[in-house]
Amino acid sequence: MILDIGFKKATAGPVVLARVGNRVNGQLLETSREVCEIRKEDRDLFSQLILKPFRSHVRYRFDHHSSLDKNETFSCVREIFSGESSFLEKGCELAKRLYAKTDHPNIKAGDLCIARIRNAVVSKEPVDALCILKSETVEPFLSISSDHGDLRITTEHGINPDKIDKGCLILNADEANGYHVLTFDRGGAQSKFWLQEFLGVRLFTDDSVLTTQVADLAVSFLQGEKSPLTGEDGGIAEKTMAANRAIEFFENRDHFSMQEFEEEVLRKDPAMVSRFKEYKAKFEEENNQPLSDDFGISSGELTKVHRKVGGVMKFDTGVEVRLLPEFQEGTIERGFDEDRAMGFLKVYFNSKES
Repeated sequence: MILDIGFKKATAGPVVLARVGNRVNGQLLETSREVCEIRKEDRDLFSQLILKPFRSHVRYRFDHHSSLDKNETFSCVREIFSGESSFLEKGCELAKRLYAKTDHPNIKAGDLCIARIRNAVVSKEPVDALCILKSETVEPFLSISSDHGDLRITTEHGINPDKIDKGCLILNADEANGYHVLTFDRGGAQSKFWLQEFLGVRLFTDDSVLTTQVADLAVSFLQGEKSPLTGEDGGIAEKTMAANRAIEFFENRDHFSMQEFEEEVLRKDPAMVSRFKEYKAKFEEENNQPLSDDFGISSGELTKVHRKVGGVMKFDTGVEVRLLPEFQEGTIERGFDEDRAMGFLKVYFNSKES
């Protein structure tokens, strides 16, 4: 089920700021001495800027292997929502927890912004939220201002709201199950540090999420660089056809069974089945998210995955053939011309090119 979340009337309130260095590299942590209040005239724009990354979201929840109460970030956020402790105290505690988790020299230092949010909407109900953003890069920009009746230009450095590196938005709903947590990390391979070590979250899973995740995993596997379909019999066309088989598998049934998927899509090929299991296991480990082998299929979730199907066939004669998701098996035929000693590609179509 896709959660109905809205920010149209949401406004950011007080903010706790911190500069989080890399502990391993000997950098320090600097935290706010006072809560920063956003000026009334800046509030709407500030709210829009910090909430923008969460318009498109993947939902997580706080988790712990033994008890949710032992997740320190969850407990800290819960106290902020309940008002049992001061926002400044708990905001600084979150900054200290993040600093304590910077136990690898490659984790970048950055500016941390922790903001309270009012009037977010979850399932048509207004809720409070907590926004945590970490920016690890600053960009130069030009500023023109008035100075004693004249204009002057200066260079400054600041945070680009469109390039904030890490963030999460915790919505004060469904506390018993770990809240609704929307999060992102542009660091790619370093996501484990943010998602697992600092936040301690797990992907929220239902049939719609599982449909998207497993279908996307199958398509990425079948037409990725490490696809088992390689060599002369496994070029772009073959990978695209295999990915389309995966999409059709999901579209033509109401229930997903890994055994049936291995039989129909992977064609019971022992090597392909083994490599897909390894590919799936790696995803589960990196995302701290086990994927069920048995679930109901939500066909409405397949549109975005289907758009990823396809690729470009490139030849050494300067010709490229782009295969779209609608590519049909049997419409391309390869051959070899003995006289020219060159390969050729035959394309079948129903109408002339557009």
